[in-house]
Amino acid sequence: MDVLGGTRIRREATPATVNLRRCKLVVTKGAQRGTEFVVASDVLRVGKAPDNDLVVSDETVSRTHFEIVRDAKGYLVRDLHSTNGTFLDGAEIKEAYLRAGSVVGAGAVELKFTPFEERIEILPSERETLGEMVGKSTAMREIFGLIERIAPTDATVLIEGETGTGKDMIARTLHLLSRRKDAPFVVVDCGAVAGTLIESELFGHEKGAFTGAASARQGAFELASGGTVFLDELGELSLDLQPKLLRVLEQRELRRVGGTKTLKVDLRVIAATRKDLRSEVEKGKFREDLYFRLNVVPITAPALRDRKDDVPALIDHFLAKLSPAGAPPPVLTDATRAALYAHDWPGNVRELRNVLERALALGSDPGALVAPLGGELSRAGGAAELIDFQPGMSFRDTKERWTEAFERRYLAWLLRRADGNISKAARDADMDRKYLHKLLRKYGIGSDEPADD
Repeated sequence: MDVLGGTRIRREATPATVNLRRCKLVVTKGAQRGTEFVVASDVLRVGKAPDNDLVVSDETVSRTHFEIVRDAKGYLVRDLHSTNGTFLDGAEIKEAYLRAGSVVGAGAVELKFTPFEERIEILPSERETLGEMVGKSTAMREIFGLIERIAPTDATVLIEGETGTGKDMIARTLHLLSRRKDAPFVVVDCGAVAGTLIESELFGHEKGAFTGAASARQGAFELASGGTVFLDELGELSLDLQPKLLRVLEQRELRRVGGTKTLKVDLRVIAATRKDLRSEVEKGKFREDLYFRLNVVPITAPALRDRKDDVPALIDHFLAKLSPAGAPPPVLTDATRAALYAHDWPGNVRELRNVLERALALGSDPGALVAPLGGELSRAGGAAELIDFQPGMSFRDTKERWTEAFERRYLAWLLRRADGNISKAARDADMDRKYLHKLLRKYGIGSDEPADD
């Protein structure tokens, strides 16, 4: 069993299960005695005003009396400057952590707190498409099944996976299947916005907050209020901004850059990263408490090389989508399909789409565009034409993508040339033998020769 944040995912048995942390408040004293309220969100506000999450109709209760916030340690109850005070097990408090069976008092009303875990069984979906995603492999149908169960909730989701695996499509599908589908879906690419501007992009700013701030501006969290904010490449967010993001996640409130007013926001947060955030936490590059708050429901988008069964369906899907309106999709030869199926796709689904789109635009054979380095490059028009430069992709991401493609193909060629002999391959490449083993393991390139201890 893996325990990640507030979620446990059980994969030994079928079906898989996701246990979501929840709590329940039961009114034990007052006119609404016996009323139960299940807390499914990260922040719950209680009071007699109609805009509270739990409305308690009692004159001794303030308009917004107290709130319960879920954080890394548990559930924190906090008094919100109420007139008659907030009590925990008979003692007046400003804020304190709740325990199972704790009784919260607000004026003449008392509520019993009970934490529990909601067990959700996740079966592979019977569907082979969901939103814009296509996949008949077990890995993708399990993701479809998880999305179908989690989308209607407001649970925070963390999507991890390599570049091009469709993390943005998972996020959009979660939004489209949620109760917030008619509200905004706001995307922030944390890796594409300059470090000096990312705070304003997320939280907004007031007029004159910094040079160039000629007018007040809403940030992504305000714009997404009522809907969903998708934080792409969250692993790129600087350490100094992470506490501010944590505050939004825990309290659903923020202050604009240069502002003093606290603004409440109602939104769902979905984050994605190509980095291993657990590793980043261990390195001190990502806050552990923020990781916990984000990792309520983890989803890992599989690399295309790990779900090769989906390649034929993806080819047909993209050919139909990219063909001119009213025109039948082109028919690919068996040899072309075999070449596309055999390719490693270091750029994953995005690379497959780009190859097909480029082939359609040029009227060329898409199979030739994925020829291995040192192979039939002339048919593709030369090595330079093998690289698809993508609008919106940073220099660093583009360079990393093609460095990985080069390494994978070079290593395969090197090993073939040495007839599988690691020692000879290392000598030919003037490379340390252990390092070569490490690279071969990284890219899943096999060798009959055992690695050094």
